[in-house]
Amino acid sequence: MSSSPKIEDALREAIISQPDVILDDKDVMNALIAANERAMGANIVDLRGIAMDRMETRLDRLEDTHRSVIAAAYENLAGTNQIHRAILRMLDPVDFEPFLKDLGGDVAEILRVDAVRLVLETAQGDMDLVLSSLSDVLTIADPGYVEDYLTQARGGAARQVTLRQVQGGSERLYGDKAAWIKSEACLKLDFGPGRLPGLLVLGAEDPHMFGPQQGADLLVFFTGVFERAMRRWLS
Repeated sequence: MSSSPKIEDALREAIISQPDVILDDKDVMNALIAANERAMGANIVDLRGIAMDRMETRLDRLEDTHRSVIAAAYENLAGTNQIHRAILRMLDPVDFEPFLKDLGGDVAEILRVDAVRLVLETAQGDMDLVLSSLSDVLTIADPGYVEDYLTQARGGAARQVTLRQVQGGSERLYGDKAAWIKSEACLKLDFGPGRLPGLLVLGAEDPHMFGPQQGADLLVFFTGVFERAMRRWLS
């Protein structure tokens, strides 16, 4: 006659003295439950085992949700710190030309974008050459350009922040970088009553850097600060 193998005394004593070790080990518990189900036979429904399977599935889902929430919170905190650093750097210059230089330099680097362009609308044609000569970051446009660029000449009201993927950026804005730009954030600027609007464009080579499915709260805040900084220069 064959007999079932008996557990060794030392192992048996270790389990009895520390049962929590077994209970906390997921793989060991699964093996014990599986062995119990085999011993019960195929004709017996183990409701306790079914309940445990469901609880295990719910626990896995809860752990996945927990990880997702932590990752989202960390990403939001990192994004907030990034915007704050960019704003502080943007507010450092006391003259307009260094301000424009920093936009295309340090501010672009902090925001991790490949191009920053500022568009100012003006009805005074003789000002185009004067302003455009200040920096490659600055583009002068006729009235209505900002609205057309944001809506892509399709009509409708333009949002304050537009995030989208592009098949190559505008050559007028990006120049020789246009072919490399695959996504952009367009920030519509309100300079106050009686003034034409402006536009700040952040261009990226990464097509997933900006997209319509992303939240724009931080960029809305950045836009508000940028508008106030620009009003100082325009005054």
